[in-house]
Amino acid sequence: MRRICAVNRYVRPVSGTLLRRLALASIIANVGIVVTGGAVRLTASGLGCPTWPRCTDASYVATSEMGLHGAVEFGNRMLTFAVGLIALATVLAVLAHRPRRPGLLALAVAVFLGIPAQAVIGGITVLTNLNPWVVGLHFLASMAVIAAAYALWRRIGEPDGPTVAVVPAPLRTLARVTTGVAVAVLVVGTWVTGSGPHAGDQGAARNGLDPESISQVHADSVFLLLGLSVALIFAFRAVGARRATRAAVVLLAVELGQGLIGFVQYFTHVPAILVGAHMLGSCLVLLAALAVQWSTRERHPLTPAPQASTPAEAEAVPATA
Repeated sequence: MRRICAVNRYVRPVSGTLLRRLALASIIANVGIVVTGGAVRLTASGLGCPTWPRCTDASYVATSEMGLHGAVEFGNRMLTFAVGLIALATVLAVLAHRPRRPGLLALAVAVFLGIPAQAVIGGITVLTNLNPWVVGLHFLASMAVIAAAYALWRRIGEPDGPTVAVVPAPLRTLARVTTGVAVAVLVVGTWVTGSGPHAGDQGAARNGLDPESISQVHADSVFLLLGLSVALIFAFRAVGARRATRAAVVLLAVELGQGLIGFVQYFTHVPAILVGAHMLGSCLVLLAALAVQWSTRERHPLTPAPQASTPAEAEAVPATA
């Protein structure tokens, strides 16, 4: 016990600024590994390392005989460790931050544990020869980690008081529905990807869905999302919620950019470079939708307990257990 106290005496508290920078770095790193994971698939390197957790049955690392595909796949696996180190540093920073703040540790641990979970799903994709449904789950797991990292980043920048709504309840519900539709668009997008080219390997199977039909479903869901986003802008403006209005405008702009990429790649027979840009856009759509959700509420600083100014007032204050 004495040793623990002695160690804690020499641990320097982590500033809130450093903590928020680490959380932001975690968001960027997780978005980055989505993009590099897309590069693995788009270069047909998904089975560059044909097994998991080893790269081959005899080696944990790629060999020169495996060529470019082995290097790309193994490099992406190594990036997972870098992302994990950032998440671990964030957890340690939360533990070292003073004063301790409610909710931060749970979010930081969720991000940290989500990374090995996502890596295991990635390993299953290799062991199942890039089954398109598992590949889609691999992408969605990354989206969940990004959402947790974003929540941590936003929570660090808030005070610790109670949450207060800044828009009427129906508009908060509309924002939740819009976020839900955004998530549905991402899910259907994985079905579109699983039905088309760029399987990640020449021999990988497709999910069997008709590319044109599922692309139409995806387009319809995107139009619904656009309509909801426009409705949010006008509704937030009507109640004078400026911060929420700005967030909704950003969401609409990101959606329009993502939609433009989607249409161009569809009519140009899905070139690899546009698929990679579309994957990055998917991350940005999720982050923008979450920003709208957070803009509908705010936290106020904790109100300090009243202090007695005279001996008589001090005697009047009841003792607490």
